[in-house]
Amino acid sequence: MQAPTIGGVRVRKGDGETVRLARGSSLTDFAEKIGVDAAALVQMLFSLGEMVTATESVNEATLELLGEELNYVIEVVSPEDEDRELLESFDLEFGEDEGSEEDLVVRPPVVTVMGHVDHGKTKLLDALRNANVVAKEAGGITQHIGAYQVATEVDGTDRRITFIDTPGHEAFTAMRARGAQSTDIAVLVVAADDGVMPQTVEALNHAKAAGVPIVVAVNKIDVPAADPTKVRGQLSEYGLVPEEYGGDTMFVDVSAKAGTNLDGLLEAIVLTADASLDLRANPTQDAQGLVIEAHLDRGRGPVATVLVQRGTLRVGQSIVAGPAYGRVRAMIDEYGDNIEAADPSRPAMVLGLTAVPGAGQNFIVVEDDRVARQIAERREARERAAMQAKRRVRRTLEDFMASMEKGASQELNLILKGDVSGSVEALEDSLANIDVGDGVSLRVIDRGVGAITETNVDLAAASDAIIIGFNVRPQGKATAMAEKEGVEIRYYSVIYQAIDEIEAALKGLLKPEYEESSLGQAEIREIFRSSKIGNIAGCMVISGVIRRNAKARLIRDGNVAADNLDLSSLRREKDDVTEVREGFECGLTLRGFNDIKQGDIVECFEMREIARA
Repeated sequence: MQAPTIGGVRVRKGDGETVRLARGSSLTDFAEKIGVDAAALVQMLFSLGEMVTATESVNEATLELLGEELNYVIEVVSPEDEDRELLESFDLEFGEDEGSEEDLVVRPPVVTVMGHVDHGKTKLLDALRNANVVAKEAGGITQHIGAYQVATEVDGTDRRITFIDTPGHEAFTAMRARGAQSTDIAVLVVAADDGVMPQTVEALNHAKAAGVPIVVAVNKIDVPAADPTKVRGQLSEYGLVPEEYGGDTMFVDVSAKAGTNLDGLLEAIVLTADASLDLRANPTQDAQGLVIEAHLDRGRGPVATVLVQRGTLRVGQSIVAGPAYGRVRAMIDEYGDNIEAADPSRPAMVLGLTAVPGAGQNFIVVEDDRVARQIAERREARERAAMQAKRRVRRTLEDFMASMEKGASQELNLILKGDVSGSVEALEDSLANIDVGDGVSLRVIDRGVGAITETNVDLAAASDAIIIGFNVRPQGKATAMAEKEGVEIRYYSVIYQAIDEIEAALKGLLKPEYEESSLGQAEIREIFRSSKIGNIAGCMVISGVIRRNAKARLIRDGNVAADNLDLSSLRREKDDVTEVREGFECGLTLRGFNDIKQGDIVECFEMREIARA
């Protein structure tokens, strides 16, 4: 096979073999894999309408395009495989219990509480752990993920259960999905008066997708309109058949407000765990687990709420969590008390990390700070390369020409800052789903946890971006700098307000759409000729209104003889007037148009802007 020549450089074609590349790989990385000069790949992409440098991170679509041209199958390594390979290079493994069967001990079940907004999820947790969280929530909607452990007694044995509280608003779908993936059992809360609602079904689908057993808590049974039987019937249609109907799903009637039957719910969770799951872990190995939530505390620095899945996490150990690393300086339980160790299924707030990890990322204990730093730095570099590739939107010459023909597209750049990483992630996902047409696009150029800094303002000024602050405020001179640079900062505490306003802003960037609105018609009865003005039409208004400076068209024998004319002057008797209504006579002229005849109809119309839905 003759190798193709591009710009005088010969490029070897493949035989359909697979090339594995990390996310955000550059053309140099690809060139090294297939043994060609990176400059040849740059020229090849240029000929395909892509302008890319040899060391620039490129996205998956561009790599696949290049692979097709050179007859290679491009396989971009998934983040999970990427991380596993990274840990293997340090002789570490995530997700496996070490030791023999004798080393495994029973661990508490991890339970996620799901359901429709305002069905009482937070109140139920509130009642279970006797602490008031609801009062602190903006708009009555849970904004953050929290993890709590409660104790109960089943058949004379003390048992513990770990609860993960996931937010209830539909904008937090991503967080709720992640909550299902880190859990053993899902508790589906359904209000006895409302029944099954859209987010109930959404939460149910997440739990089913995660393959976890489901316990249904029928809440608010103390309200007058409560109908627990109706809830059971509705959920049976979705495959959750109650045990009393011959199914295998436990339904428990509770009232979070009155504290009714909470012990029954805890017992149902323990029984479901014992019947359906083999929940065991090795408490003696190095700890591994998930970051449930993380935020930046002004006094304590980065704080991460972690869930230990196996092993025991102890104060003083070196850990790496996503791109963050550090030594565990202190651990705090859900009641604010210091603890020295956290065993399997135990949630704890960890202090001592160098940065704020992302919610849902895994953590692992390593032998020393040096190894932790190396893993974190390589993770961060890979994530940065992947992000750069994601930001770089592939743009072909055809795209460019199409946008030139219909007018340049508008783009709204955003910088997101929030108090916790889960909220930032959920906000970004929700904004990405806003669709207002092809003419306008939204791009998140940066996101982070913590106060709005001068660096954020600098980036916003350079890229004409708007800064969105979710439960955070500027620090230092950031406010003064934003005013000086003309950077807009918007603050929100409830996520759907941010989504609504950003959507409105995007619609504002769209070019206005107009529709024609007919005003009226006038029949030409007489024509007067003027050497100065041209032909003047003496008309009778036969419908609607004729308005000066409006648009007009001339209709002759039912056909449009001329369109988009300007109605330049309008008189009634000897007076200039703004408009003439039906049943009155008038004289009018059409700017630059004199081909008028008796019996012609002058139709007057205006273009009105359409309000966007």
